[in-house]
Amino acid sequence: MAASEHRALLILLALGVTGQGARLALGSAGEPPGQVSLLATDRRADPGRHRDSAVAALAPLAPGERVDVDRATPRELTRLPRVGPALAKAIVADREARGAFGTVEGLDRVSGIGPRLLEALEPHVQFSGVPAGQRVGGSGSPDLPQVSPSSPPGCPLDPNLASVNDFDALPGIGPALAQRIAAYRESHGPFAEIDGLTQVPGIGPAILARMRPCLIEP
Repeated sequence: MAASEHRALLILLALGVTGQGARLALGSAGEPPGQVSLLATDRRADPGRHRDSAVAALAPLAPGERVDVDRATPRELTRLPRVGPALAKAIVADREARGAFGTVEGLDRVSGIGPRLLEALEPHVQFSGVPAGQRVGGSGSPDLPQVSPSSPPGCPLDPNLASVNDFDALPGIGPALAQRIAAYRESHGPFAEIDGLTQVPGIGPAILARMRPCLIEP
């Protein structure tokens, strides 16, 4: 055998021994030759978990389930009826700029939300925040002010004689809703009873319950 052929044979033999050693070092005991082992994956980065989280965030609301509008993310807000991604982002942007909404009528300040949408949202939302203008006392956990015949000023109030400013001063009634009450009264005539206020777009049972202690029957 020529010297060059002998040298080539030794090189091939060395390569074979090196490859076998590497296979034994990287493989697992008991695995058949040629077995392919996948790298271990980090369970914390499991794509299935991210998928399940995304599905849960977009799932329809269960019966009785409510979304906390003062804390929800845009994705969570899109689970609400008739709230798309653009409106959800607008709600969060308004909340970050102006503080918590506190009540369903507080959402009326968001551009794109009107009386009909407020009525559709009311059974599905809740609010854990307190608007800055309604904070009382100096404690770290402020409460909503209690409504009584002497608070706020102007109570008791006749809904057929009250002005827009009078309605605006009531708990939870902003300028837009106060205008709608006055406009409805002008178009449909005086209210026959306090419950007649629920005919005004944007006033549901919950809002009327907050107004009632400050109103007198017509």
